[in-house]
Amino acid sequence: MDYIKIPIDNIELDLENPRIKQWLEMYGDEITSEGIALALTASGGNANTSTYTSLKESIRVNKGIINPIIVNRDKNGKLVVIEGNTRLQIYKEFAIADPEGPWKEIIAMVYDDLESRAIHAIRLQTHLVGPRDWDPFSKAKYLNQLCNVDKLPMSMIISFCGGKSAEIRKLIDAYTDMTMYYFPAAKEAEMDPDPREFSKFAELQNTGIKQALVVHKLSKDDFAKWVVNGNIDTAQNVRRLPAILSNTLAREAFQKSTISEAVKYLNSSEKGTKGISDASMNDLVMELIQRCRNVEYKYIKALRNDPRYEDQKNNITELVHELQEISADIESE
Repeated sequence: MDYIKIPIDNIELDLENPRIKQWLEMYGDEITSEGIALALTASGGNANTSTYTSLKESIRVNKGIINPIIVNRDKNGKLVVIEGNTRLQIYKEFAIADPEGPWKEIIAMVYDDLESRAIHAIRLQTHLVGPRDWDPFSKAKYLNQLCNVDKLPMSMIISFCGGKSAEIRKLIDAYTDMTMYYFPAAKEAEMDPDPREFSKFAELQNTGIKQALVVHKLSKDDFAKWVVNGNIDTAQNVRRLPAILSNTLAREAFQKSTISEAVKYLNSSEKGTKGISDASMNDLVMELIQRCRNVEYKYIKALRNDPRYEDQKNNITELVHELQEISADIESE
């Protein structure tokens, strides 16, 4: 392994980078400077574009990069970026705009003929758990490639990037649902699929939400159409679906508008809230303590297993979080 300066024209971009690969799958196999630049910024939305712009300006001001890119030299002598596609692309753009500038060569850490396992490890450590994260969709796409295309054992993937099998499986399943249901729905609506919608499909992996779809004779196709049509306005709101689907007024409002609008009907239909707003904090606490001590086990089971109780379960979780913060403030010096 060496640190050397390499002519940028001698280095190939990593076409297995999920952002670049997704761009090529969506818009064709022709690789252009403009296409690669868009691929490296588009999937993460405004935040990613801002990061790209800031990095580009930093490189311009400093007349180069601080951290070398990582390159693999295969047995045929071909040089391919493992980590640093964005920085190499910026150099290529600068070289066109400023041919006399210091942009024709880039500092690189060069490995010789790395095995695929080592290449996967570098990508995963850098972009899944490292300081330069890929956006969630790109992470999931790459994990899906490793698991379902390259057929790597889950234990090996975990050893590369840490985490738990359930967390990795959730990302892969969300990617599968998004590509299988959302992409066709977007195409049918004559829209470009937006990778930023991935977080909504990650929320869909919650067992209670999937059960609620089945209970109400709905499908993932329906969910995808809701995303395309804008009915599901935020990822966080996906967890309110079970309660909304079980409430006639809320469900009608959701289908006509958004989850945020539907939630208003849930709040307005809650029973037994009269007079609560006038009660003292201590009275509410004492009443809640008594209710918790006397809660029936069948209610606990319903919270655990029945998707119709998903909204109530989320409320309890939120209450616990708020109480923990209050308790921490009380205990602090």
